[in-house]
Amino acid sequence: MTADVVVLGLGYVGLPLAQEATRAGHEVLGYDINQGVVDALNAGRSHVDDLSGEDVAGMVAEGFEATTQESRIAEAGVAVICVPTPLSDDGGPDLRAVESAVDAVARNLRPGMLVVLESTTYPGTTDEVVRPRLEAGGLVAGQDFHLAFSPERIDPGNERFGAKNTPKVVGGHTPACTEAAAAFYGSFVDTVVRAKGTREAETAKLLENTYRHINIALVNEMTRFCHELGIDLWDVIDAASSKPFGFQAFYPGPGVGGHCIPIDPNYLSHNVRARLGYPFRFVELAQEINSQMPAYVVSRAQDLLNEQGRAMNGSTVLLLGVTYKPDIADQRESPAVPLARQLAAKGAVVRYHDPHVTDWRSVPTAERVEDASTGVAEADLTILVQNHRDYDVDALAAGSRLFFDTRGKVTDGPGVHRL
Repeated sequence: MTADVVVLGLGYVGLPLAQEATRAGHEVLGYDINQGVVDALNAGRSHVDDLSGEDVAGMVAEGFEATTQESRIAEAGVAVICVPTPLSDDGGPDLRAVESAVDAVARNLRPGMLVVLESTTYPGTTDEVVRPRLEAGGLVAGQDFHLAFSPERIDPGNERFGAKNTPKVVGGHTPACTEAAAAFYGSFVDTVVRAKGTREAETAKLLENTYRHINIALVNEMTRFCHELGIDLWDVIDAASSKPFGFQAFYPGPGVGGHCIPIDPNYLSHNVRARLGYPFRFVELAQEINSQMPAYVVSRAQDLLNEQGRAMNGSTVLLLGVTYKPDIADQRESPAVPLARQLAAKGAVVRYHDPHVTDWRSVPTAERVEDASTGVAEADLTILVQNHRDYDVDALAAGSRLFFDTRGKVTDGPGVHRL
């Protein structure tokens, strides 16, 4: 086929984008370096939470095709880069996947093409990293081809907002580039928001997640002193939420996970330090507070066992839910990992149950419990880490010896303790 669009990177961002573009009538080609992923998609099998095998099979029936053949990028008029940007050893974004994808596009760049970067990164990446690599062959951005940045806003497991009805921010290298990107996304996204340029679009993504990161840290820190003062923070948040203006509720938890909250704000903090020589103190303090939450949960767990006359060493601790969000299988940056490791370091026998995780490779020493009710009955302490809808939490808490709810007012009852 001759593609209208090629999506580079077929993960939790690229695949939903490809689905919406396909639904809108675009001829969509998916490019990925993982042959197994490509073969599975072409066979109608999904590897991401938000799309089922039936969804992928429908895409294939409508013309979607996945490939590892780089030369086919040249078939498309639009190339959208949706590859991962994890943290590097120095705390900044690891751009190797972005650079590799950009180089693949550069080798197949044609006049008139639109190239969009969606991967989250620091302000200036599109202009300083992407553009020079694309222009190395002689074509000039804004003159011979269009270049833009459009931050991904995929929220895995969100049943209300997806790629189509979540407003799409676009910022181009030139105003014409912005309009080209807006026209493309406008063909399958309900609302397009034009930013002033690529740097503004890049920074908008970081601001969104930094806002959440800092406010989660605020309530996580309040959790500690409210517990010490005998104040029910969950009731406090409910009371404050009654104000119809000027307040948005955020909730404490055992830590933050996923790609966005624990990672993206660090791109901005790292960029400020590297370019301006001073810290982004809010972000760094929030990171410090949020990263301490698994240790705080371990400390509270140890206190709860002590109150029952039991030592942490030798006690069986069951973790319910080890993914970073409820009702999905995504484990990226899940706080359950440091929590399990720190419990084990104190001598606890760590077990886990999660309906979405059958092989917890991040913590191979943790034994999987096949039945949650049986596991709860056998454990000295059960910690609700993630509240999957599959759990009847009231029944599980009632059947436990000691139940520690890190997700708030999920259940009330004798023997239930909350973060």
